[in-house]
Amino acid sequence: MQYIRTILICLLMILAAAPAGEAKPLKQQAQIPSSVLNITKENTYPNPTQDLPYLQPSDFTSKLLKTSNVRIENPNLIRMLNETTVNRSFLSIGLRAKVYLGEWPLNYESVETSPNWQYQKINTNYFDNRGGESNYKMHYVQESQKVVRGGLTAKVAKSDDVKKMMLLKAMENSKLPLAFDTIIGAGTKKDHEYNIAPKRLGYLYAYAPAINEKGKVTYGEVYLVLKGTKREMIVKNVTSQGIGAWIPVQDYISFSFAVTEQPK
Repeated sequence: MQYIRTILICLLMILAAAPAGEAKPLKQQAQIPSSVLNITKENTYPNPTQDLPYLQPSDFTSKLLKTSNVRIENPNLIRMLNETTVNRSFLSIGLRAKVYLGEWPLNYESVETSPNWQYQKINTNYFDNRGGESNYKMHYVQESQKVVRGGLTAKVAKSDDVKKMMLLKAMENSKLPLAFDTIIGAGTKKDHEYNIAPKRLGYLYAYAPAINEKGKVTYGEVYLVLKGTKREMIVKNVTSQGIGAWIPVQDYISFSFAVTEQPK
């Protein structure tokens, strides 16, 4: 009995030490620093909400996508397929056809999604308290309307399709409201206080944050093949290209406060 117990213990130790396969890193929401504040309610320019849900393929499109030799996630291509109908008929038994649908960006694979909380400076508030005898409480006030734009880091074919796929993936990875264009309206204010001591000058800098999205986009020539009552998709001449993008975070501002004795 002791011999059997020893063998069982050894087996359990071996199983516990055996590798369970390569673990994939979990994609978590970007950690927002305390210096970054939400201005959705205070923004005098109401930015439209970027609602880009994944387009649901129809039953016909779903069956076609399963026959493809390359993964297809492009919402515009899926929308076009959703609007396509091919009726089955006994007269089509001898049908043979190959329909060229064009060259498309088929899918985007994210490699890195990282925030830059000081992507672009949008405002500077200043107060001279060198003649004051008590602390002065400074607040953020946007002096002029500011448009913050992102974009792809390289030229690619069908860039609008690529941007849409990258935006969807970056929103999924970061859990932040993103848009390639966002606006901070003039007169936008925030109640958060920054104290300037007597005999000091205070500078409050405001920055628009953005997400840096990096990954790989896959292109291919898409064909719809009809063989009698059978329908399938074939992708030829598949190529991949590395791509990056800066995507501003909508209705968030990063603040940096500095106090000095001399004007900057």
